[in-house]
Amino acid sequence: MTLALCADVGSTYTKVAVVDLDGGALVGSVERPTTAATDVLHGLDAAAAALPAVPPSRWYVCSSAGGGLRLAVVGYEALVTAEAGHRVGLSAGARVVHVSAGPLAGLAALRAARPDVVLLVGGTDGGDAEVLTHNARRLARARWRVPVVLAGNADVRDSLAAELAAAGVPVTAAANVLPRIGVLEPVPARAAIRDVFLRHVIGGKRLSRGRRFAGLVRAATPDAVLAGVEALADHAGGSLLVVDVGGATTDVYSVVTLDGPSPDVAGTLRAARTVEGDLGMRWTAPGVIAAAQAERLLPADRPDHGGWSVPGAGSGSGGHGSGGAAGGDTDMGRLAAAAAARAADPGLVPDSDEERVLDRRIAALAATVAVRRHARGRDLRDARLVVGSGGVLRHAPAGDAKHVLDAVLADHAGGWAVPRAASAVVDVSYVLGAAGLLAGEHPAAARALLDRHLLG
Repeated sequence: MTLALCADVGSTYTKVAVVDLDGGALVGSVERPTTAATDVLHGLDAAAAALPAVPPSRWYVCSSAGGGLRLAVVGYEALVTAEAGHRVGLSAGARVVHVSAGPLAGLAALRAARPDVVLLVGGTDGGDAEVLTHNARRLARARWRVPVVLAGNADVRDSLAAELAAAGVPVTAAANVLPRIGVLEPVPARAAIRDVFLRHVIGGKRLSRGRRFAGLVRAATPDAVLAGVEALADHAGGSLLVVDVGGATTDVYSVVTLDGPSPDVAGTLRAARTVEGDLGMRWTAPGVIAAAQAERLLPADRPDHGGWSVPGAGSGSGGHGSGGAAGGDTDMGRLAAAAAARAADPGLVPDSDEERVLDRRIAALAATVAVRRHARGRDLRDARLVVGSGGVLRHAPAGDAKHVLDAVLADHAGGWAVPRAASAVVDVSYVLGAAGLLAGEHPAAARALLDRHLLG
């Protein structure tokens, strides 16, 4: 049996799985608190010690500890290249902390965003090069020290990369993210961002003493998960949707089938990711309540009957929007208090049926709002599979997790077309990240792992 260790060093927990590469079986898995306050290797090594031994050469690690990858996008025009760069950045596993369009007048806002990487884009190939040239030279004159990925107009890309390098700016050139209007090509820039993340960012986070951790990490966690999502879509065939409800954010991934040129001038990604930084189960739980009210998912004028309802399934439907993904009968005061308590104590673990119901309601709201935001403008009607992830779903009773995904699939008032015939499953064993880490070197094992745990 040939074993591989797949680890996700997250902001809160380090999740480790050992996989049999010969058959794609999950041999064992364990979670340990991430030890970012001392050295993340302490938590990683403790988790690995609880599982069958694997040689270091077969350790596959991704990380979002220390805030993950912070990306700034500087583009030509807000609705075209800057938006294209934003989408590519998200697909690369980044948290996009700044987006600007047009000529850079100053760098104060860019510096204030504290990016780990700047994605510099602008102009289609053979098109306008003036803004891209201005922005590259503005960074060169400032002797910018944050790594830059230059993925704009091919006509000037190499010469501008040379000017940046001559000024001491760490720069990596990649193919244009938007070579033609409506044609979005994320792969080269995504690969360049991943390379910069591994070479510059991981070591710069000072998450560990020495070089061992930086040598182990192969990707930012969301990038690895998206690779797993793509592998799942390729293996299962057709479109799919993944919603990952976390403590601070809710991430949504989807893969769609593209037929012909995109009607969107910024292009359409086959595989896309969005990050909702105001929708989380703990640190940002109050944001879930505010967003749900803005989406008219939480009517405040109904009494609480302590029940659970799903849009279109009875007592919760009708009235305000879809009637409430977390139940139209929710007592706003009690739900808001629960969200505030979770933000004040992110380590809170529900210890009663009432607390578990409140967790479930917040999760359903976060998932529903996040998918609404992600899916507006993306055609997910043909999605065959909806996958739920995140600790609140992995550790919940099967029925509770199903209610959360049912709320998403029954959301007919959110301005998006819900899947017409999708099955729902929870990634209980957290195999999407592991499959993404293995997909490049061990595709058969990745497929078998997905088969066993998500398609079986």
